[in-house]
Amino acid sequence: MFYDIHQTTAYSYAFAVPVARHVVRMVPVDRPGQRVVASHFSVEPEPVEWTETRDFFGNQVVHIRIETPHTEFRVRTRARVEVQPSPDWDADTAPGWEAVREAVAATLDMSPASPVHYVFPSHIVPLSAPITDWAAASFPAGRAMIAGAIDLMHRLHEEFTYDSRATEVTTPALEAFTIRRGVCQDFAHIMIAGLRGLGLPAAYVSGFLRTEPPPGKERLQGADATHAWVAVWCGAAIGWVGLDPTNALRVSTDHVVLAVGRDYSDVAPIGGVLLGSGRQKLSVAVDVIPVTAKGETPSPSTPTGV
Repeated sequence: MFYDIHQTTAYSYAFAVPVARHVVRMVPVDRPGQRVVASHFSVEPEPVEWTETRDFFGNQVVHIRIETPHTEFRVRTRARVEVQPSPDWDADTAPGWEAVREAVAATLDMSPASPVHYVFPSHIVPLSAPITDWAAASFPAGRAMIAGAIDLMHRLHEEFTYDSRATEVTTPALEAFTIRRGVCQDFAHIMIAGLRGLGLPAAYVSGFLRTEPPPGKERLQGADATHAWVAVWCGAAIGWVGLDPTNALRVSTDHVVLAVGRDYSDVAPIGGVLLGSGRQKLSVAVDVIPVTAKGETPSPSTPTGV
């Protein structure tokens, strides 16, 4: 599948901001099963400093400094991305979850893709006994790792309600777990906390969902906004498998990866500091459009960098 991705994120400030520094993670990069054909990234107002780096997990990070007084900060991403279907695997012959846990504990691999980075508590996903106990029901003795992870995903989807007003970006996973409500970020954090509590590696993934559903299918929760799901390490033979608990889906050609980390704090689209006062308002618009003509390229919007 080829997709044209159009994302615009805008902040409006009550009073002019004279100086601001931002860290932006809104540029997709090549990953296994994903190829960026073209991308354009721009910001307004024009920055006086612009630095592009890759963080430890391979995410594209843009550091921006603005010294023009402004009441609005706008970021635009335009990209064309090719996504390959996920490889098939046999859940019945996959390694058991106990074997996966032992393999992680014994690994000497410290590369960015190593599962060892995703098995410990992280900044905003601490271990939680209630969540661990709840997740353990999906992992009876001897069950295949992938089968247990899929069962956990379906239980979360069935037992929790998608409610955009129930939580905020700072809501702890345990609080969302207790009220059984939240959004994709909450569901991903809860699933990650449950898996890590059992000694199993799970990563937080941010990205996009296709805007239009396939014929005869319902529209997916989280479309038209940055989405979040979980990548679960299922042993060396299978590797990382993406699971979307918000929609009870195995991640394949409907999902485009933007960034990967231990939790939301590693992949937040925009962070930083600014000098100013008063309230601010955030608006986000995302379109993920399937493309049929491979030869076309997305229209740039006055690219400043990438």
